[in-house]
Amino acid sequence: MSEKQQADDAIEPGNVAASEPGAAAQGFGLKDDFIMALRFFSRLPTGSSSHQKPELSRIAMALPMASVAIGIGPALLLIGAALIGLPVYFAATLAVAAMLVASGAMADDALADAMDGLFGGQTVERRLEIMKDSRHGTYGVAALALFIVLRITALGAMAAINPLAAGAVWLAASIVGRSGALWLAVALPPARSNGASATAGQVGRGAFAVGAVFATLLLFILAGPPASLLGLACALVLAVLVIAGWTWLCKRMVSGQTGDLIGALGALVEIAVLAALLPFV
Repeated sequence: MSEKQQADDAIEPGNVAASEPGAAAQGFGLKDDFIMALRFFSRLPTGSSSHQKPELSRIAMALPMASVAIGIGPALLLIGAALIGLPVYFAATLAVAAMLVASGAMADDALADAMDGLFGGQTVERRLEIMKDSRHGTYGVAALALFIVLRITALGAMAAINPLAAGAVWLAASIVGRSGALWLAVALPPARSNGASATAGQVGRGAFAVGAVFATLLLFILAGPPASLLGLACALVLAVLVIAGWTWLCKRMVSGQTGDLIGALGALVEIAVLAALLPFV
């Protein structure tokens, strides 16, 4: 059995242990929530403390800062590689590769599974079954390739103008993408009763709002200097439209959400924010 199948629809396959019923609890607090978010959304080292059962409401509030930890290395690599004179698209490719390593390719795998499931099945049951399959079909491979190409070309185009702006905007886009994607766990119930997203529970509106506010503040702090207020407004509007559209699609196609659908939405929102800010850098 593959790791993907073992993890069911987990957002990050490496975190299966965190969702087991017997996982030890550590308590509540910013540090605990931050570590929980890192373990759920990345492969970054988080120390030897026992895994807690993941709770999406706690993760939502700490996720913006966890996203900074996940994305800062790839963003700095993009900036540094471009500043030392490497071709900007080569620098962007290296940075995207670093993000794949840091995040465990969570968004990429989720996007491929989601596209295969939503558009490759004719019934709700079949769509969910396809999403659980570790193999990728035509829709998934096409979506994965387009996501990587769009990331690289957007970052390369921005780095050719201003490498510092490219790194800051990308970091902001990834933060907004991850936090915004959790709206799916607010608006829709789990589509399965035994998936990781069901185990982690739905996100409370208050917890989502706290995370969304912090993500928006980081967007303004990081992307505000290189982009105008109009650019930031366009990014937020486009992000909201993508979130609303994906939520409607998931409700219509599978009557709920899974970890793959949440991860895929994070990827789509990231590209939406990059696309909206690209003309303003």
